[in-house]
Amino acid sequence: MTLARIKAEARKAAFATRKAAFAAGQGRAAELLADFLAAHRGKALSSYMPMRTEIDPLRAMAAHDGPVGVPVIIGPGQPLRFREWSPGCAMVAGEFGALIPAEGAWIDPDVLIVPLLAFDRRGYRLGYGGGFYDRTLEGLRARRPRLAVGFAFALQEVPEVPTEPTDQRLDAILTEAGPVPIRHV
Repeated sequence: MTLARIKAEARKAAFATRKAAFAAGQGRAAELLADFLAAHRGKALSSYMPMRTEIDPLRAMAAHDGPVGVPVIIGPGQPLRFREWSPGCAMVAGEFGALIPAEGAWIDPDVLIVPLLAFDRRGYRLGYGGGFYDRTLEGLRARRPRLAVGFAFALQEVPEVPTEPTDQRLDAILTEAGPVPIRHV
């Protein structure tokens, strides 16, 4: 079986698991994320507008003391850019239906809250398959260190995410049950 097929099968299973986790509720997820971000006051943050069954970071984004941006897909094969967001700002539908600010400054994030379908304790994540976050993290990290934080339901943990050389590791993972220790191998 090819790696592409393995990842496709893993995504299918991960969507079902995340849907079940979402139905069980968010728990203290936003509060734990806000507490985690308190150590990064004043730093530029990127997060995301939750879609479908993604865990919701909005309350933590609104509480962050510093600029906050959300991802904007510029085009296929391109890294993401991050447009400044604040509660109540005008939003429009972007690629894949994700909401993005209608206007605003571009920000260069120090801390990135990354959505995902599945994660493992090596710090790898299974995304949606477009490679946007991997490309973005690689480019940003080439310029200076960045903190990439996976935000997910605890049930989204898998024993091992299928990986390839272009996959970027997360620096931290946070769930509604608390931080997940990452094994550095």
